Amino acid sequence: MDKIYDRRVTCCFTGHRPVKLTAPEKTIRQWLEKEIDRAAADGYRTFITGCAMGVDTWAGQIVLEKKQADPDIRLVAANPWPEMADSWKPFWRDQHRELLEKADEVVQISDGYSKFVYRKRNCWMVDRSSRLIACYNGTPGGTLETILYAEKNGLEVIRYGC
Repeated sequence: MDKIYDRRVTCCFTGHRPVKLTAPEKTIRQWLEKEIDRAAADGYRTFITGCAMGVDTWAGQIVLEKKQADPDIRLVAANPWPEMADSWKPFWRDQHRELLEKADEVVQISDGYSKFVYRKRNCWMVDRSSRLIACYNGTPGGTLETILYAEKNGLEVIRYGC
């Protein structure tokens, strides 16, 4: 049975993988930290990361850092499928493993890969949130689809052009 989340205090992230980003990692991390701090100040307590390389990983890492000062903050890792990171380079695979180990909760969205697994993950996150923090470069793809789905479902969408 699926756990019930209080959407009013749940925020999720979407963003591109590093190869599609135009802004430097440091700039994106600074923006994410500012928006996570703002969300926490607005009462958000649960943050959901989609566990992909780049924005998802960085956002999750920042939430974990914030938990050290505020243990009421929770990180939920919405992992698309158990072997998602198996083919990644060791640097990213290690960060993914650490994110899953340190998250308050890990939700396996699917038992295995399918062409719809990322869409299913994105919808799962949006359906449990009231705010989406998005790092978006203007190109078509999963990040745009997540933003559009969030807007259609009434979420507050905070965007950064990256």
